[in-house]
Amino acid sequence: VEPSWYGAERTPVAYDPDRERDSFEIALARAAADRGVPVLAVCRGNQLVNVALGGTLHQHITDDCPGHGTPGVEGGQNLHDVEVDPDTRAATAMGVTRARCSCHHHQAIDRVGKGLTVTARCADGVVEAVELDGDTWVTAVQWHPEDTAANDPAQQGLFDALVAASRR
Repeated sequence: VEPSWYGAERTPVAYDPDRERDSFEIALARAAADRGVPVLAVCRGNQLVNVALGGTLHQHITDDCPGHGTPGVEGGQNLHDVEVDPDTRAATAMGVTRARCSCHHHQAIDRVGKGLTVTARCADGVVEAVELDGDTWVTAVQWHPEDTAANDPAQQGLFDALVAASRR
């Protein structure tokens, strides 16, 4: 996400941003939240939802928090445990409060956006999930549940919960 969206200068290790894509996706995230449309945001989507609601990002966590994999590289994912707060949409959907998650990212949430609550972290403290306060089913995860959902019912549970929320 273009750092100017959250009042920062781009660091040399951040990817070249696509302002047009950011503009469209931020507007889409805000509209979904305003209209009560269920959302499951994944990786960049997690970061984007946070920025759309006024939050900020760490532009490069790799040096300070190794173990989150390498984005855009074949085989760059890393599996690590994530602690999910009980009584959250994510924990309810996944049926667990500790999950093995596939990550490949070098950015992460720094300051949490307005109306979002942190619902999961990994051992190094990196925010791994947030949810929108209120009744709208908006859950955003930093990891990639699609990588392991075929063999992990907890990860598949996120997709099943999104579908169920969408039917309502």
